[in-house]
Amino acid sequence: MFCDEALDTVEAIAGGELLPDGRVAAHLASCPNCALALQRARQLEASLQRREAPAAPAQFTSRTLAKIRRARWRSDQFLDLGFNVAILLVVASVLGGVWMLLHRTGLTAVSGDAVNVFGSGFVSLARRVAPSLPLYAGALALLVSALGIWWWAERDAAL
Repeated sequence: MFCDEALDTVEAIAGGELLPDGRVAAHLASCPNCALALQRARQLEASLQRREAPAAPAQFTSRTLAKIRRARWRSDQFLDLGFNVAILLVVASVLGGVWMLLHRTGLTAVSGDAVNVFGSGFVSLARRVAPSLPLYAGALALLVSALGIWWWAERDAAL
């Protein structure tokens, strides 16, 4: 066994978190440098155990949790932005691919009539859907307000 392997475990052994196995115990018994390092680590651990821990400042927990929430929120915002940019790039690539496909196959030459057909179809669809739009808008408003109330109630419960 090499000293660097034993020295990696000295702090854990001194703190009582780890018991030395056969190889490490044999090396600590035979190597004076590693034995001295273990002795110093045990002395340091003992002096730290004798020392009193300072009292936490007022509102330490709430301030720390607020900082953690802000950091998590920033991280989530960064992740959301990256996801949105990736989706935008994918959509732009698909649209660019469709346009290139239409342009290369010559379908753009007949696209004037195709646009007119799709346009008239869209207008007739819009005329059929228009009477039910207020109902869907009301349902959407109800859903958004219910989700907002739910979020508000959960936010207060988490605090």
